[in-house]
Amino acid sequence: MRAIKESIAEWFRSLQDDICNGLEHADGAGKFHQDLWDRPGGGGGRSRIMTNGGVIAKGGVNFSAVNGKTPEKILQALQIDDADFFATGVSIVIHPENPWVPIIHMNVRYFEMSNGIYWFGGGIDLTPHYVYPDDARFFHQQLKDTCDQFGGTLYSKFKKWADDYFFIKHRNETRGIGGIFFDRLTEQHDMTFDQVLDFTQAVGKTFLPTYAELISRNQNKAFDESHKTWQRLRRGRYVEFNLVYDKGTKFGLDTDGRTESILMSMPPQADWVYDYRPESDSLEAQSLGYLKKGIDWV
Repeated sequence: MRAIKESIAEWFRSLQDDICNGLEHADGAGKFHQDLWDRPGGGGGRSRIMTNGGVIAKGGVNFSAVNGKTPEKILQALQIDDADFFATGVSIVIHPENPWVPIIHMNVRYFEMSNGIYWFGGGIDLTPHYVYPDDARFFHQQLKDTCDQFGGTLYSKFKKWADDYFFIKHRNETRGIGGIFFDRLTEQHDMTFDQVLDFTQAVGKTFLPTYAELISRNQNKAFDESHKTWQRLRRGRYVEFNLVYDKGTKFGLDTDGRTESILMSMPPQADWVYDYRPESDSLEAQSLGYLKKGIDWV
């Protein structure tokens, strides 16, 4: 039986609760601050932000459920007549203090319109400042294990989608080591509505144990100012992607979403150094060598 939008939104609320509790435990010191907000056109959300934690320099775990008249720009992109929309989901970006701990992003969402159009979307991707193959293989194996529960081709399909999506064209490099990404997923893609919902929820539940393990592996590694300099440069690349290419950022701004919640993905500090080139054979140069499409991590 097809689930209703309110029950989907309620599940996303509970996912936000579970992830915030788990991240506070993994961080060991920081707590999330919550802002409740209303969207003038309809709906609202809960933004939860942590700053200056034991591990997390700045992180956001946001829930939203918004509705109303679909903006003209989106109607034109979809090539449809006037219709109302409903969108709900959870979006996460975590910027760690320690450069050895990777940045992580997750989004899981549901969108429907009053004319019957609907889809699910989301994914998880990892942006290490320093790429360690063992961590990359672990991360991708967790995602593959989740995808394989729903079909043997999903991981390869959605991994390629992530490689293509999280690509900084003007730099000719990927944002990080990818992950999985899917959008406009409906029952027409060899899955029933409930199966697509179950898959989206499974992706959401994969986030916490995967990132908690990566935190545990790396949070106690020593670093110096040279590592922090590289971290700020890589954060700059993250900013470039989110402001130039990210569809979620554009959707939030186009639908008059809450600006502070939309831009919570921005790091606390970032640098842009003119024509920066790492020394050959350095860890920084080695990490750059992994920022390309099509690496088979598992």
